[in-house]
Amino acid sequence: MDFKDTLQMPRTEFPMRGNLGQREVEFQKNWEAMDLYNKVLEKNKDGVPFVLHDGPPYANGDIHLGHALNKVLKDFVVRYQNMIGKKARYLPGWDTHGLPIETALGKKGIKRKEMPLFEYRKLCYDYAMKQVERQKEQFKRLGVLGEWDHPYITLTKDFEARQIKVFAKMVEKGLIYKGLKPVYWSPSSESALA
Repeated sequence: MDFKDTLQMPRTEFPMRGNLGQREVEFQKNWEAMDLYNKVLEKNKDGVPFVLHDGPPYANGDIHLGHALNKVLKDFVVRYQNMIGKKARYLPGWDTHGLPIETALGKKGIKRKEMPLFEYRKLCYDYAMKQVERQKEQFKRLGVLGEWDHPYITLTKDFEARQIKVFAKMVEKGLIYKGLKPVYWSPSSESALA
């Protein structure tokens, strides 16, 4: 007699192994197919608005553990706000300007002073946009829900136009002025130091 035949065990459709590396991809495809993010927003359409704007990462390479922690914690906040009935949006974004992008290109052997500036800027643009798409897929792979099809990207013309409008309002209000505080400058990177 086989003793396992004498046990009254429940039957389940659950697989014996988690195989999360493969199953998570299935879950995420299912979420995307059902448009889960927008369904949650629709469910809470009359709720108090809660918008989490992403403090954007630089688009200069693959994500690292700090990026992962940052995105997952933000996802927790947005999901919690939606669970309590708020209309909680998550608007991801990327910082695509400046020295981090130029440094990443420099590591690939591209030298700014050995080519016309417009050509170098085009390389920076192409590199940054490629990294945005790459990081976007990596963040989505973490299971983070958000407006991935409508991120803000700091080098787009509409984003820059909004920045100029805000700056103009600051000038009109007298918030921008020339003072005596020094601006520290890096001769090697030819940039102001933050």
